[in-house]
Amino acid sequence: MLLLQLLVNGLVTGCALGVVAFSFSLVYSTTKIFHVAHAGVYTLAGYLAWSLARAGMPDIVGLIVVPVVCAGFGVVIQRLLYDPLAQRRATHLVVLIASLGLLAIVQNAIAVLWSPDILHFDSTWRVQTIKLVGVTLNYAQIATVVVSVALYGATLFATRHTGIGKRIRAVASNPFLAELTRLHPRRTYAMVMALASALVAVPGMLVGFDLGLQPYTGTTVLLTGTVAVIAGGVGSLTGAFLVSIVVTVLQNLSLLVMPGQWSVGITFLIFVAFMLVRPRGLFAAA
Repeated sequence: MLLLQLLVNGLVTGCALGVVAFSFSLVYSTTKIFHVAHAGVYTLAGYLAWSLARAGMPDIVGLIVVPVVCAGFGVVIQRLLYDPLAQRRATHLVVLIASLGLLAIVQNAIAVLWSPDILHFDSTWRVQTIKLVGVTLNYAQIATVVVSVALYGATLFATRHTGIGKRIRAVASNPFLAELTRLHPRRTYAMVMALASALVAVPGMLVGFDLGLQPYTGTTVLLTGTVAVIAGGVGSLTGAFLVSIVVTVLQNLSLLVMPGQWSVGITFLIFVAFMLVRPRGLFAAA
């Protein structure tokens, strides 16, 4: 049953990572910004939800309010950091370093304002468990799977079948032509940042309910998510989501044959080998 438990745990973690990956992919494919500070938004969301819970608010309030706050934070990042850099024709390297700097600021601010140690939610529902075919899952893990799959489906539908989604795809395809046709790329970039920040806030909270919160865990999460984005095919939401699940399942199953500290290294070794064979990724851009 250990094999089945590791498999299911990998699926749970993969679903959360999938939301991180496809929201990051949405930003990168639209704005061409390697938005490393996305990891900071992911981390911040969990701490905001924790603060609301400590203030006596029901957890459902945090799940609704925090994504809205993070969406606003995403717009602020776009308007006050990325837009000015674009106007000054900053290189991609400069933008990347600026994003890394913002990530460091957010992470250290979290450590100062809250704690560098692990924080746990006091909610009792999150640790209640059910057993299915010898596999134990707590309610936080179940919520992670259900909500993550729902977010993936909703985002995929929105990007393909709504006016805003078509606008995002048009801007991502040709920003210059989009400017000529008055699609206002800068406004679209802000919308994408808001949407991606709201999306990444959800796994930031749900994983926090399950495993607790630490200021610096978001970096590893985003790094693994970036692997999924590239291996799945840059611009493909489906590729990012599915490869995230595959990656985390492989990491979990590797615990059967090797110590845990080797699992991430093996994952990146497989990734490098895969890129040598199929550098464009598994899926064409969505």
